Amino acid sequence: MEAPPLLHFPSLFQFSSGKRTKDAPTMVLHDQFTSLTVKRLPRRMLLKYVGFNTILFHLEPVFAAPMPEMKQDELNSGVRIQEIVEGKGSEVHEGDVVLVNYGCRRSNGYFVHSTVDQFSGESSPVKLVLDEKQIIKGLKEVLIGMKVGGKRRALIPASVAYTSENLEPMPDAFGPRRSLLSHVDEPLIFEVQLLKVLLT
Repeated sequence: MEAPPLLHFPSLFQFSSGKRTKDAPTMVLHDQFTSLTVKRLPRRMLLKYVGFNTILFHLEPVFAAPMPEMKQDELNSGVRIQEIVEGKGSEVHEGDVVLVNYGCRRSNGYFVHSTVDQFSGESSPVKLVLDEKQIIKGLKEVLIGMKVGGKRRALIPASVAYTSENLEPMPDAFGPRRSLLSHVDEPLIFEVQLLKVLLT
């Protein structure tokens, strides 16, 4: 079944009854068709929509059509995982200490936090202990079974996300931290890259 449209953009084209407008060029396609009025779109608005549309490409398959070439699984906890890159290094097990880069968004696409700077590309990886008392359960489930070099994207239900404000990963900055803790009843989208297994 085709997914419903996610965003509603204002139409760039409007069909008129034949009257020409002074502020927009008009093209008559054929006598049997009505006139097609092409309206100009402000550059700021165009960039806004192009930028937001780019977000959707980075949130597949949660907001966009599933990509069949990528492996996807749903765990008993409700966590949905998409395998983006399969790693070739050491495999992660429960209780391991790992070094990762990650990005987090709310389920509506709103950006929360990332260890990789979106402008400079510089990263500040975080160390995580795969213990439910120290890390959100859903992310622990995402990481277990990954191999170094691998990358996964996951939709994590609220029931296995930030059930406590003491769970990692928790951003240091006030804004991202407040965004997470004030929406604890919403699912989260995580994209995580496994860089290294520090302790097993």
